Amino acid sequence: MASLPSLVFSVRRQQPQLVGPAKPTPQGFKHLSDIDDQQGFRFHIPVIQFYHNNPLMVGKDPVRVIKAALAEALVFYYPFAGRLREGPARKLMVDCTGEGVLFIEADADVRLDQFGDSIQPPCPCFEELLYDVPGSGGVLDSPLLLIQVTRLMCGGFILALRLNHTISDGPGLVQFMNAVAEISRGAQTPSVLPVWQREILNARVPPRVSCVHHEYGEEDDTPVRADDMTQGSFFFGPKELSAIRKLLPPHLHNSSTFEVLTAFLWRCRTIALQPDPNEEVRVLCIFNARAKNPLLPLPAGYYGNAFAFPAAFATAGKLCKNPLGYALDLVRKTKASMTGEYIRSVADLMVMKGRPVFKLVGTYIVSDVTRAGFREIDFGWGRAVYGGPAAASPEMISFFIPFKNSKGEDGIVAPVCLPRQAMERFRVEQERMIGEPMDMEGSITKKSPSIISSL
Repeated sequence: MASLPSLVFSVRRQQPQLVGPAKPTPQGFKHLSDIDDQQGFRFHIPVIQFYHNNPLMVGKDPVRVIKAALAEALVFYYPFAGRLREGPARKLMVDCTGEGVLFIEADADVRLDQFGDSIQPPCPCFEELLYDVPGSGGVLDSPLLLIQVTRLMCGGFILALRLNHTISDGPGLVQFMNAVAEISRGAQTPSVLPVWQREILNARVPPRVSCVHHEYGEEDDTPVRADDMTQGSFFFGPKELSAIRKLLPPHLHNSSTFEVLTAFLWRCRTIALQPDPNEEVRVLCIFNARAKNPLLPLPAGYYGNAFAFPAAFATAGKLCKNPLGYALDLVRKTKASMTGEYIRSVADLMVMKGRPVFKLVGTYIVSDVTRAGFREIDFGWGRAVYGGPAAASPEMISFFIPFKNSKGEDGIVAPVCLPRQAMERFRVEQERMIGEPMDMEGSITKKSPSIISSL
């Protein structure tokens, strides 16, 4: 995506509209779970999907098809058409008003091939592809979804959206988008029916914090942001991952790709940022709780937030001076701690401590979306060319995204956001460890960092 920073095009947008359910839906209030409504989820997450033209869909308008299917899907997922309210003790609930989600129809004077032969984040044109409707970005009393579908000159299109994170996580969003996609292709009902049941992830009565939670703090410690932040994406294919594994002792060779890559990036990033050697640094590993677990029986179709962030931590000095295996051991132990009991303990902590905030200073967050299914969402035009997060946002998050590079190699791309000089040190450290130049593309300057202070 190296050509993207110089790509210039114009977008003609229609007036934003509210799309509500196609049929009357239940009214009333639905409480979010104690996992959903924690302080750290009170922000919006951006996603973008790129689609080729499909000759079999000649005469079909993706805007009209998706808009109509969205209205039908909201009959099943009607809480998305409501608005968040805050009750006693800042408890969040959905007021199922049926007001609808924001939808924007747009046209761009650009072809899909002009985005390059390996589309990946960061997307410097994202502001054009998802217009920030004034007043739409609040957590309370605002639309829970903002969607823009942009037709391209070649017949392809781009779907970009922004989701209020408290209502759903990545797998829940994919479930909803697949429902829209299935209806776009002619289905009458989604193949997976939505399940609310947020009470499953409420605190126990009485609550009891049974695990240690290094990811949360007592007060906001938002770090000072540099004014020269840059974003870049780094590709890890079989060759790069093999080179990293060669740095590990034999007893760690059976580690998963997620564990290895998380440890590698955490260590390289810490070296690049050059913190005080005595400062505690941590990596928060996002683990999905949907896997079958007798302690946490989540039903199929559950689309609320169902994950936790157990933290691996060390002093910066120990992390940087020790070999990669040291960081990997910490990550593996952290992953092993993620059980049904752990996420129940998080819910109890939210109630007992008044929804404590995440520790931010010295924190790096990693989320694996390689199996989330964004690329498989098919509105009738086929799989997405690229589907998933639009960037490393907020700035301390990296997503692991499935990717095929310009050489046709399958692998993982990881967007990273750092101050400019730290980004160069980050690249150099990776190349030193791997032993060859890294494939870094799409670097852009962020003049006004937009970190969400609550995460």
